[in-house]
Amino acid sequence: MLKPFLTTAAALLLGSVAARAADIGMAIDVPCPFGDCKADISLSYLGEYDIPTGFMENGVEVGGLSGIDFDPSTGHYVSISDDRSEKAPARFYDLDIDVSAAGLKGVTVLDHVTLKDKNGQPFVFRTVDSESIRVGKDGIYWSSEGDGKALLPPFVRVANRDGSFVRELPLPPGFAPTADKSSGIRDNLAFEGLTFLAGGDLLVGMESALYQDGPMTTLTNGALARLIRYDAATGEQKAQYAYPVSPIPQAAAKPGGWNDFGMSEILALDDRHALSIERGYAQDVGNSVVINMFDLDGATDVSNIPSLIKTDQRIVPVRKTEVMDLRALGLAPDNIEGVTFGKAKDGTDVLVFVADNNFNPTQKTQFFAFKVIHRPR
Repeated sequence: MLKPFLTTAAALLLGSVAARAADIGMAIDVPCPFGDCKADISLSYLGEYDIPTGFMENGVEVGGLSGIDFDPSTGHYVSISDDRSEKAPARFYDLDIDVSAAGLKGVTVLDHVTLKDKNGQPFVFRTVDSESIRVGKDGIYWSSEGDGKALLPPFVRVANRDGSFVRELPLPPGFAPTADKSSGIRDNLAFEGLTFLAGGDLLVGMESALYQDGPMTTLTNGALARLIRYDAATGEQKAQYAYPVSPIPQAAAKPGGWNDFGMSEILALDDRHALSIERGYAQDVGNSVVINMFDLDGATDVSNIPSLIKTDQRIVPVRKTEVMDLRALGLAPDNIEGVTFGKAKDGTDVLVFVADNNFNPTQKTQFFAFKVIHRPR
């Protein structure tokens, strides 16, 4: 049920506009990435808005927001939760984001939609791990990481607006988890990103390397994560590419402390350029969030290469270059996992990020917004 009474003003009582370390209007310019001046991107900062952990919408806790997309048919945003049907059945939310050239003023949670399995039922406890969401021509495209420990494969599915199942895209060989960990996804490091290229193809991004493609990231070495390119209309796989995830950028404060780094989302700019989020956490230090641009042009199609580290074939990964580091901008990012382009009510083109709070009281559902001054198209 929609909650029209939950206005932005009311939402301000539930969330908080955080103290800004960065000034509204601060510019970010990336001229001529890869030496290609047609691929330049220019942004300006519009602000931050936070919803505290524990906020409820229609009896369901809002949290775990791992993907976000703008729906031009409504002017609203859809955002998927990675709740594994533990707090409530797997779902996505309908959001109204109050943003304009004047800044980011608020986020209103209007409603949520329960995702359904192939039998038309809500997903039961720990049978899905939804991570990314995109509004397609024929429905809502969304991904699940599966569960490597339980040998549940990842998937990309299409749903109707009411969350009901439409179809599933075929999973290429080598991605299904294996009991001996000889191949397939690592647990919780699978289908994190989705985006539609300008020509209509769907790109699916892994968070980190498949077992057969080498180790995960460390403080000294990166990893090769696969990107799958589908014909969205037919579900046919057209290509795969290797994406070089950077090494972990910061160590934990104490020896043996937790740290990690991986690709959490992708967002197309045109038919060959896209943005990627690489984010991680270092225990007792904090989060790192880096936004890159990558270029598919000239990258090797690795769909017929079973292992990226056990092959004699020359492999050219996608090229990437850093666009911005959110901490270096003076921001304090949480676990940023979603990004989309949107259109504000005043016509401003915007870039919106969302953080997954992991339903943790020490974290927050955090939004950042930037005005798009120029981007590749």
